[in-house]
Amino acid sequence: MSAPERPPEPILHVDMDAFYAAVEVRRDPSLAGRPVLVGGQGGRGVVASASYEARAYGISSAMPMARALRLCPHAVVVSPDFTAYTDASAGIRTIFLACTPLVEPLALDEAFLDVGGSVRLFGPPAVIGARIRARIRDELGLVASVGVAPNKLLAKLCSAKAKPDGLLHVRAEEVAAFLAQLGVRDLWGVGEATAARLDRFGVRTVGDLAALPATTLRRLLGPAAATALAQLARGADTRPVVPWEAAKGMSAEETFDRDVDDSVVLRRELLRLAERVARRLRRGGVAGRTVTLKLRYASFQTITRSKTLTAATDSSAVLYAEVGALLDNLRLERVRIRLVGVGVANLVPTGAARQLTLTEDDRWVRLERAADEARGRFGDEAVTRGALLDDDAAPPRAGGPAAAPEQWRPRDET
Repeated sequence: MSAPERPPEPILHVDMDAFYAAVEVRRDPSLAGRPVLVGGQGGRGVVASASYEARAYGISSAMPMARALRLCPHAVVVSPDFTAYTDASAGIRTIFLACTPLVEPLALDEAFLDVGGSVRLFGPPAVIGARIRARIRDELGLVASVGVAPNKLLAKLCSAKAKPDGLLHVRAEEVAAFLAQLGVRDLWGVGEATAARLDRFGVRTVGDLAALPATTLRRLLGPAAATALAQLARGADTRPVVPWEAAKGMSAEETFDRDVDDSVVLRRELLRLAERVARRLRRGGVAGRTVTLKLRYASFQTITRSKTLTAATDSSAVLYAEVGALLDNLRLERVRIRLVGVGVANLVPTGAARQLTLTEDDRWVRLERAADEARGRFGDEAVTRGALLDDDAAPPRAGGPAAAPEQWRPRDET
């Protein structure tokens, strides 16, 4: 029997609706129907996710939390829990992979899927999209919107128009009409400045853009941008769906609510971040050789310092020792710090051979594995270090999306 013909609209873009907020509502059903904001609660905190009830007040992702609470004073603010979001994302990806191996995650809450080879088993792409939405709702208690289209560009545009809680299928013969009515800001790469420049010439929709002579567009935007936008206006996108690959690095960072110039407070936060990154490494079954310290000064100048170890590690003790040494080498004297981060790269499987050092011996390995097991059974707060127990001495942190794993960066979700 010959293989079925590849469908003309084989690409899905699946995007979770208000993902972080939805996970929090799932964990605490009393939040259902209420305006929920996920993010940091300090002066520099930002909204990582807002429920649709909160969005009705004009709140959006990446908005300063203080402004969001002025718009909706009775909103419920929840601190981010990226472990919960990562776990939920893993469940979503399992559903994706049950339909096709061609899954390209863009963040914890969205991905492209190429289902062209799955139609014999599961039916047309739109049916597969509906199946995925139903499984996410029934098995995970979450809501997804899906775009079905000939390519990645169009599928992402479709999912945005399908929100919330919908599915939009644009057939190949409908592409021109679909694009013509969109605003130019709907296209990737069109920001406020470009949109304003086009608006001055009466170009407000994608249809207007497609009708603009190439020479005029080049004069407005330059040759490179003009060529790229002309292709987008036609819905042209030849990029394939690139399946998920193992992370090249993991990191965590924290923005302080107030600038910090106390070395004790700074080191306590480095320990907290080293613990967080090391636990993610162990959970992912990987270890890393390159350790990075990131600092952002009050002036917004950002610096990084790295060291490559002779042996890969997933130990928080080793990570803390190395980033502490990198900090010492900077010889800071009461310099005010706005943000601090810890990262690990050059990842290898945990089973890879490694040498033990004075700070990483078998006792530390056993201790950290036992702590991981206890946290898995009794919660993240079941085991911690004594240096992190003093809540009154904890650094003022704004929290927010910056604390997410590097390989699954949250973006301004919709």
